[in-house]
Amino acid sequence: MITANEVKKMILVSGADLCGIASVDRFDAAPEGFHPKDVLPSCQSVVVFAKKFLKGTLQSESTIPYTIVRNILSDKMDKMAVQICMDLEDKGIIAIPTGTNGPTVFDNTTGRFRNIVSAKHCAVQAGLGRIGRNTLLITPKYGNMVWLSVILVDVLLEADEVLEGNPCLEGCNLCVEICPSDAVGKPEMEQMKCWEYAFGEVDGGNFRIKCFKCREVCPYCFSGE
Repeated sequence: MITANEVKKMILVSGADLCGIASVDRFDAAPEGFHPKDVLPSCQSVVVFAKKFLKGTLQSESTIPYTIVRNILSDKMDKMAVQICMDLEDKGIIAIPTGTNGPTVFDNTTGRFRNIVSAKHCAVQAGLGRIGRNTLLITPKYGNMVWLSVILVDVLLEADEVLEGNPCLEGCNLCVEICPSDAVGKPEMEQMKCWEYAFGEVDGGNFRIKCFKCREVCPYCFSGE
């Protein structure tokens, strides 16, 4: 039977920068319909991998470079996830990708769009980092500059230890104060406020991500803890 270390090696060799594993029993608090077993009933382990995001995009006077990197990473990581799942299936393991950046599902109970499983919450349970007040995952090595993807598998793999504690500096309120749409600072980010401000066309141009101030202002933007 394949081991957790063997799975991680496969993923890191494919180009990931981080990889962690959580057992499915850590997800009892997942929203109804968005539990890993709601997606793959035979799921026993949740595998999360990350790619570091290009830091230079935050120093650009244009938001186009950030948008390009987001789009490229999302596509690349989906392709990585599919190939990893194929390689695992060749070893007799059922494995499925869950989408790096969607497609999403509308959750009628909360009025929010969600991936079929939450990558950042999976990453917490897999020991990759903790979620900050800006609702971004903060990792010890790369700060908040990571993109995430999740694979569900039907084998029980050794799980990584969950990191403990509040990742935010005591008294830090920078992300809340800088948010131009007043979407940050609640238990959950006000999704539609953020999206309506941050996503869309600019001056008749193509779609882009127009705002990522909560990522940029975070003390853990350019480095880890």
